[in-house]
Amino acid sequence: MLKLKEPLNLQAFYRIIFDNESLEIDGSTLERVEKSFEFLKAFSEKKIIYGVNTGFGPMAQYKIEDSQRIQLQYNLIRSHASGTGNEIPPKYVKAAMLARLNTLSLGNSGVHKSVIEVMTTLINKNITPIIYEHGGVGASGDLVQLAHLALVLIGEGEVNYNGERQLTQNIFKRENIKPINVELREGLALMNGTSVMTGIGIVNTIYTRRLLNWMISASSAINEIVKAYDDHLSYELNHSKKHKGQQEIAKLMREQLKDSELVRKREHHLYTDTKDISVFEDKVQEYYSLRCVPQILGPVLDTLNTVETILFEEVNSANDNPIVDVESEHVYHGGNFHGDYVSLEMDKLKLVVTKMSMLAERQLNYLLNPRLNDILPPFVNLGTLGLNFGMQGTQFTATSTTAENQMLSNPMYVHSIPNNNDNQDIVSMGTNAALITKKVVENAFEVLAIELITIVQAIEYLEVKDEVSTTTRKMFNEIREIVPVFKQDVAMYPYVKKVKDFIFNNEISSK
Repeated sequence: MLKLKEPLNLQAFYRIIFDNESLEIDGSTLERVEKSFEFLKAFSEKKIIYGVNTGFGPMAQYKIEDSQRIQLQYNLIRSHASGTGNEIPPKYVKAAMLARLNTLSLGNSGVHKSVIEVMTTLINKNITPIIYEHGGVGASGDLVQLAHLALVLIGEGEVNYNGERQLTQNIFKRENIKPINVELREGLALMNGTSVMTGIGIVNTIYTRRLLNWMISASSAINEIVKAYDDHLSYELNHSKKHKGQQEIAKLMREQLKDSELVRKREHHLYTDTKDISVFEDKVQEYYSLRCVPQILGPVLDTLNTVETILFEEVNSANDNPIVDVESEHVYHGGNFHGDYVSLEMDKLKLVVTKMSMLAERQLNYLLNPRLNDILPPFVNLGTLGLNFGMQGTQFTATSTTAENQMLSNPMYVHSIPNNNDNQDIVSMGTNAALITKKVVENAFEVLAIELITIVQAIEYLEVKDEVSTTTRKMFNEIREIVPVFKQDVAMYPYVKKVKDFIFNNEISSK
């Protein structure tokens, strides 16, 4: 049982979302939430407080009578539960729920404590609302997507439970869950925030880091396969440039290759008497996709670290409107629901993930083209040349998927379209940005899966599995358990999917 404490960090987030660890709300958190609720309830009497006794958005000019306040919240939730498109997968929805729970637990929203209690129960029981991809513009937060969350909390709508889509009311009855108490501004507080884009964004960063680690391992393995010189990974070269990401990538590659019998020292082969040589048989320097990996993946790592920091600042922030400040005994109206921070970071993340898929595709092409590598048969074909095709078919898939990523990497951050009677005249499109980034990340795993199968085929052909580094050998063995040695042509799609699923769901390990 994990006790939710301030601030929410990556370790706690991972344990709840990926390890399905149960969550416990500290008593002091519930006291803080209750105090915020009671203050707002008293403070809002005889005052105009947006969303408590007014309409919403451009309808805020209309006063709501006390007898209609509760109905107002229900009306908001039901009318905005209007999402369309594909369902967001349960893991990402659960991440959004955790993000919203954490934000509301700060005590700046004035919600009834039942909101915290019911959300905690749903997270612990893996009951996730059905939420759709289309609908959010990311300005008054994720209004449409969060409306589907709020709909479930009031006992309506649909949920995913035990892998099945079911009516909320049936699951609540089965699990003896009572809907939240709607008493003040529970509808608006639940909907008026950035939690869907942020929750999805954090999951994106976790998968991106996993992808990056596999990419580092694949890049190291290719340097082994071609017996590259190791000075492009040296401490001296990479510390002559001041970027921490580059330095770290080079360090990680040096660590992987430290016990390799294949990488070479330049001084052992090229720093010799060459006066009678006019043309060198060995490449003096490798192609950029092998030699410049620290310079290419370094910005990826630096960007990923920044994105992660910004997203956790967001998830630990009050991001609805208005903001309740019990300490100063005041309510502040503004725009903390605006998702520009998340939108921009998601665009940055998908750019670097696309660059990783481009690097994987170029490394794959290097292995498949004998005119480039000079050591492998065309398409790493272990069968009969001409009769068999090796990895030729999979290259089309990798190229196509990489091209899709290049198209998807165009920014959402600058695609604002005014709506809501121009009340929302500039918006973030943060939810779209997070969902497109999710697609880009998944695509990149597919390209890398094809590259890894090809690396294993190359090691098999060269008969060097006993000479590669310990980490590369472990990677070879893991992939080999999933795919056979391809000598005869077979349908490749099941194997690509299996490898993609494996690397998507598992960390690379050196042990």
